[in-house]
Amino acid sequence: MQSGRLFEILYILLERGGATVGELAARLEVSERTVRRDIDALSAAGVPVYAARGRRGGVRLLDGFVLSKSLLSAREQDEILYALQSLRATGAERDGALLTRLSALFRREAVDWIDADFSDWGDTGERRALFSLLKAAILEQRVLAFDYCGQNGQAARRTVEPAKLRFKGISWYLQAWCREKKAFRTFKLSRMEHVSLLDEQFVPHSPLPALDGAGAVAVPTTRIVVRFSSVVAFRVYDEFDRANITPQPDGSLIVQAEWPVGAWGAGYLLSYGSHAEILHPPALRRHVAAEAEKIAALYRNADGRCPVSGGTMGPSKPKG
Repeated sequence: MQSGRLFEILYILLERGGATVGELAARLEVSERTVRRDIDALSAAGVPVYAARGRRGGVRLLDGFVLSKSLLSAREQDEILYALQSLRATGAERDGALLTRLSALFRREAVDWIDADFSDWGDTGERRALFSLLKAAILEQRVLAFDYCGQNGQAARRTVEPAKLRFKGISWYLQAWCREKKAFRTFKLSRMEHVSLLDEQFVPHSPLPALDGAGAVAVPTTRIVVRFSSVVAFRVYDEFDRANITPQPDGSLIVQAEWPVGAWGAGYLLSYGSHAEILHPPALRRHVAAEAEKIAALYRNADGRCPVSGGTMGPSKPKG
């Protein structure tokens, strides 16, 4: 118990620069006498802690004191190395120099235990470059400019003061103070194009709203019941909450869930093709059936001529 309390005192002094014996006693919920004994123990261990009088009095550390590796347990050293490994995996700590130096200082091998790649499959490096640019903009408090494609498909130039990268659902977002709207806005990274980092710096606005806070658009939903073929079970288990999935004796899966109303929700279910049958609600079942009829109409003349190339759109002949 005492060793944990000694660390707590040390961390408080490192963070705040100093504290009175009474403040430490209140923080640690012990007597002032116990705190004085702990201070003596730290001093005996070689920590340059001292008591000062006057306005800046209280318990303080000598200027320039840094935390020795000997004050960290083996487990704590490993946790620091694991955290740095995670940062390097995300691209936040790019060259690994700090990881290498601390590994040497602790005389411990840094286990290469994690890798994170935020880019899509087939990405040629643009997404990683974008993360590096956004990181620099946030940490250096520099203004960003980019073209942003809205839900109507039209792009508009935005100038923003970036605050934080957020991951929600399956997408990455940038929270930033929009100079055009004079308010915090959330921008989906996949809709940002021609992003440039300006030399201008800014003073951050606060407080930063929650990602689901004011300004979020409420999407109406409806309760759906869908039967999925076993052929697409891998997708169903990836894309729906397991608690909403009921396996059937024939291998099919019944899913009951809240689902977005509108074209997106219907289109997503259509992506399963003939392997998904909507059982409820009837209106959604009719809507998807009508869309399927339209799709079928497009391909009834599958062997006709392509309106673009003028060639036949029939199946390709095997090369012999």
